[in-house]
Amino acid sequence: MNELFQKIAENAMYVLSFLLIIAVLFMAAVLLEKAAQKKNGVDEPVFNTRKIAMIGMFSAVAMLLHLFDFSLPFAPPFYKLDFSELPILVGTFAFGPAAGVMMEFIKILLKLCVKGTSTAFVGDLANFVIGCSFILPASVIYAFRKNKKTAIIACITGTLVMTVFGTAFNAVYLLPAFSKLYGLPLESLLAMGSEVNPLAGDGNIVSFVVACVAPLNLIKGVSVSGVTLLIYKPLSPIIKTGHRM
Repeated sequence: MNELFQKIAENAMYVLSFLLIIAVLFMAAVLLEKAAQKKNGVDEPVFNTRKIAMIGMFSAVAMLLHLFDFSLPFAPPFYKLDFSELPILVGTFAFGPAAGVMMEFIKILLKLCVKGTSTAFVGDLANFVIGCSFILPASVIYAFRKNKKTAIIACITGTLVMTVFGTAFNAVYLLPAFSKLYGLPLESLLAMGSEVNPLAGDGNIVSFVVACVAPLNLIKGVSVSGVTLLIYKPLSPIIKTGHRM
């Protein structure tokens, strides 16, 4: 824990920018959720005591799943796949977009407390932002009309947004940030992709992210969406007991 506080002090400006991004996404989620409530003729607080308790529970499960990440053969080993968005998507469908952003944030906070950060918060910010790029579009679409057809459309949209955004985010921000963090030339990181995936090209960042990053995000989105669509309806009455939606 002392090491975590030391890293926070050393990267104070980065942590502040991280918190600003969280605040912006949270406010956007609240406004969109209120718009969905107005459209559906619902007037209730974005958070209540039971919802906060459920957010904590789903966040803890998400954090545990986040710890069990693993590499895939078509991407370099510094890219990991995890299914922490599964409980978050289920919880977000039940409790709304603002709850989803809170769960993403608490998941990262719990992970930092348990495991710390090995990337000076760069990887943690990436996980949060890319997770929100999946959770937010899906939950907002579902919030406006809650039925099976809309849930399918929401999951497809969230998967596509995460795949496109995550791929671009890696090319524009994440790979250069990791290059600076570890003191490695960007070309060295791209070469690691070419070693495991011939489609990654030879030093071309666009080919790298399309061949290594896009499939990873697509697999995650499709897997999480598929399981959510299977389990949400049976779990929904249990999750929302005592909570009017």
